This record gives sequence, C-alpha cells and structure tokens, in this order.
Amino acid sequence: MIEQRPSSLGRDREPVVRHEHPVYLLAREDLGAARPEPISLVDVWNMIWQGKWIVVASTVIFAVLSVVYALTATQWYRVEMVLAPESPNAKGALSGALGGLGALGELAGLGMGNKGSVEALATLESDDFTRDFVRDQKLVPILFAKQWDAAAGKWKGDDPKDWPDLADAVELFDKKLRRIQEDRKTGLVKLSLEWTDRDLAAQWANLMVERLNERMRQRALTEADANVTYLRGVLQGESTVALQQSIGRLLESELQKLMLARGKREFSFQIIDRAEPPKYRERPKRTQIVLIATVFGGMVGVLAVLFRASLLNDLRRSRRKAELAS
Repeated sequence: MIEQRPSSLGRDREPVVRHEHPVYLLAREDLGAARPEPISLVDVWNMIWQGKWIVVASTVIFAVLSVVYALTATQWYRVEMVLAPESPNAKGALSGALGGLGALGELAGLGMGNKGSVEALATLESDDFTRDFVRDQKLVPILFAKQWDAAAGKWKGDDPKDWPDLADAVELFDKKLRRIQEDRKTGLVKLSLEWTDRDLAAQWANLMVERLNERMRQRALTEADANVTYLRGVLQGESTVALQQSIGRLLESELQKLMLARGKREFSFQIIDRAEPPKYRERPKRTQIVLIATVFGGMVGVLAVLFRASLLNDLRRSRRKAELAS
C-alpha cells in the first residue's frame, strides 16, 4: 500500500510503501468468503457433468442389485373370496310367531334381531377360531419352515424358548397372512389370504369358510335343540289355550330353524367367489422395484458428485488460506 508523505523540505512528497501483514490479507480473504457468489444451475450441471461417471456407476450398481433381489426374493400369492351373509329365514318367522311374548322368547334364548352374520364374522376374526384351524391343520412347521428341520422332524436350535409355538403361528396368521374386509353397504365380506404357495393359500381359504359354516351350523343346532326342549316343557305345563297356541308357533319356528341348520351347508356365509390359485404373484413387483431402485441410484450418484465438489472447493479454499498465512 502506498502513501504520500511530505518531505523534510516541505516541497516534495515521497512515496511510502507500507507492507501489510499476511494476517490482514487472510482476514480480507475470510470476509470475501463470507459472501460467496450464488451458484447457478449451469454451475450445478457442470459439476454433475464432470462427475457423470460416478452417477452412471451408482445407477448401474443399484439397478443390478434390484434385479438380483427381484429375481431371488420369495414370491407371495394372494387369494380372495367373496362371501354373502345368509339371512336366517327362521328368524323372520320367529319374530312373527312371538307376537306379544317377547319376554318368553328372551327367556328361551330366542334372539329377535338378525345377529347371525355379526356373530359369524366375529367368529371368523377370533383368535379361538384361528387357533383351532392352525392346530388342526398342523400349520406351525409350515408357517415357520425356515426354523423347522423337516428331515429330522424337529426345530432348529437347542433352546426351546426360540422355537415357534401355536401362539406365534396365530399372531402371524392374523396380522400378516389373513385379511377380512366387510362392505357396510352391501354386507358382502371379502376374505383374502397371502402365502408363498398359491395352491395351499387357496386350499386354506376355502377350508376356513367351510369350517366356519360348519361351526356356526353346529352351534345353531345345539341352540335349536335346547330351545325345542324348553318350549316342549313349557307347552306341557301350560293350560291356557292362547298361550299354548303361541308356544306352539314358537316351537314350530324352532323346528324350522333346526331343519334348516341340518340341511344347509353354507349356513352363515354363502360363497359368491371361491378361492382359486392365482396366476400371477402379488409380490415382489419386479418392474416397480427395478425402476425405483434405478432412479434412487441416480439420485445417490448426483448427491455424491455434489458432495464431492463441495469438499474439493473447501479444500482449495483451505489451501489458499494456508498459503496466504505462510
């Protein structure tokens, strides 16, 4: 830096050179660095273009890995059934037969409302029904096949605490394999089941509905038998003709319900669409996996290039500061 200083004669001015310390220069460099110039889209594109091979390599790696995963991942299949709740005809006849004897009907255990479909749906979703199904079909080794040694006929591992049991199988079946949806408007129920074996999944779904109908049918038979026995006892001890006629109509309705339960196999749910082995898998969706992984790999490559450019820029700035300070 040059200053003009008056001479001793007061006539001429001599230039005076003042050398600034490198620390001041470094401070000025820092002040300039505090206000960096904005980076344009062209600059960003140039950075990406310079590191294009990193982007290409990242995209290819993710694409190849996704293809390998999609081809080797376990294939899952979904089967679906559409069920229609059966309307108990005997209930309607029973309601008319009761007339003013509602209290007597309640004592006999004869419900006035249409509770059959609600009870059947609750039974289908219950752990008790699932537990009986899993136990009777011996599904625990099948559901946990990776932990089961089929050749030796025992569980892998020495600690029995690590072996899956019936409770684990029920939880897996309810939370991950089976799904039940009810349409409130139409009353239709959709039962879906996912498994790695398409034929076995269809077999399980159909068998579950058959067992449900059979359980509800046997329950109705037991209740109807008890109601018939009760009504016959009341009828024998009643002398009033009007009451005898009303009880007789109740007894006739229960006998009708008993007849329907004995002759109808689809007692609670009528099967609209039976489960069939699906042609295509539900997952993995190979095309979707590869596309998403490829795009993600490209994004990772771009971020890596920008991060690399930022590090190089900081490194150059640090070197310049070090040179100025020295």
